[in-house]
Amino acid sequence: MIDAGRIKEHAKVIGADGAPVGTVDRVEGSRIKLTKADSGEGGHQGHHHFIPLELVADIEGDTVRLSANGDVAVSFEEEEGGSAVH
Repeated sequence: MIDAGRIKEHAKVIGADGAPVGTVDRVEGSRIKLTKADSGEGGHQGHHHFIPLELVADIEGDTVRLSANGDVAVSFEEEEGGSAVH
């Protein structure tokens, strides 16, 4: 399990393929809260999304690398209450 304390505010979150997923706002419980600027479009815009910590493969300085490719990782994003983003 990754040491969540090593995840820094404003760190880049990238997929295993190097594709950008978002920017860390902070860690809350067992999830990474992404900044609102990375919230997508339409009904998903303007609020925070979350990535489960179990997707974190490595932390390299100011970069959090996920175990899934970027396009797959966003399918694991959750809303504030824990429901999946679709």
